[in-house]
Amino acid sequence: MGDVAHLSSGSMIDEPSSPKTNDYRATAAAIVHDTLVWDNHGCMPVGAPFGTGFLPQLHRYRDAGVNVVSLNVGFGEMDVTDHVQTLASIRRWVSMQPDYMLVTTAADVEAAHQTGRLGVCFDIEGANAIGDQLPLIAAYHDLGVRWMLIAYNQNNRAGGGCQDDDTGLTAFGRDVVREMERVGMVVCGSHTGYRTAADLLGMATKPMIFSHSNAHALVPHPRNIPDDLIKACAQTGGVVGVNGIGLFLGPASENQAELVARHVDHMVQLVGPRHVGLGLDYVFDTAELEAYLEKMRATFPAHLGYDAAISMVAPEQLVDVVTCLVRRGYGRHDLEAILGGNFLRVAHEVW
Repeated sequence: MGDVAHLSSGSMIDEPSSPKTNDYRATAAAIVHDTLVWDNHGCMPVGAPFGTGFLPQLHRYRDAGVNVVSLNVGFGEMDVTDHVQTLASIRRWVSMQPDYMLVTTAADVEAAHQTGRLGVCFDIEGANAIGDQLPLIAAYHDLGVRWMLIAYNQNNRAGGGCQDDDTGLTAFGRDVVREMERVGMVVCGSHTGYRTAADLLGMATKPMIFSHSNAHALVPHPRNIPDDLIKACAQTGGVVGVNGIGLFLGPASENQAELVARHVDHMVQLVGPRHVGLGLDYVFDTAELEAYLEKMRATFPAHLGYDAAISMVAPEQLVDVVTCLVRRGYGRHDLEAILGGNFLRVAHEVW
């Protein structure tokens, strides 16, 4: 477990005025400043037609201390055309910004960090992005997509979703996994059903991730993953990224940064600090999010809590999250792994 001290379970942060809390926060801020920080899932507006109005807000990642972010370019029911148009628009805008850098290799990630630029790669939530065309996986990879999950809450031709009658990975889905591993795209099990995720882990020959999934043992929502999947992911050499969506974190009345730390800590206690990261899943365009929640009721049913106001941990709360982990006894070495080193290792091994 490296240099993690005794890690308390469910301990609360000190009062804001406490001198100890000030020390914890100063330590956390210094670690964030000095460390490669990788948020493995952020959500810009998606779909066609696509405007770039929200993209300047990427500076919020840089200002918060994030060095690398994976931006979503499509999910769920979106078709191939929507994915390609969104990806092309974001790529074009990012490539024209001197303070940002498209990253496609682990060396690019390190270069972005060393030069003070925000490294940007891309991800896709669900194999609907490829239709029935396996060659599109290589095409997306060439355009900077570095991970893709198999299904988004609902079943598709590749596998089962976590909020559907999951029948497991299909024959086509197995072909998808083989092609992703061949081209160097990381396989992701977030949003997939238990059986499909287990199938993915069973056939993985390279590290697999759950890019933005929380612990089912703490919050028993179908979007969260049970301990055995967390352990199986670690056995592939992979990483689970904890998200900051309140519905999957715990009671809205509690400190959201502390809840993120609680999920991180739960996973570290299971598999160690080398297999846990952050994929906060922050959505910049809340109006678009609310529209999708209303439009896609099968994907976001009210009985699973999607009718309530969605709270999110913003990039600006990164230091708050790290402060909570420092308060729990986490040292610099393990925090460097959790904040970015673990996803960098996967990039070295898979990309």
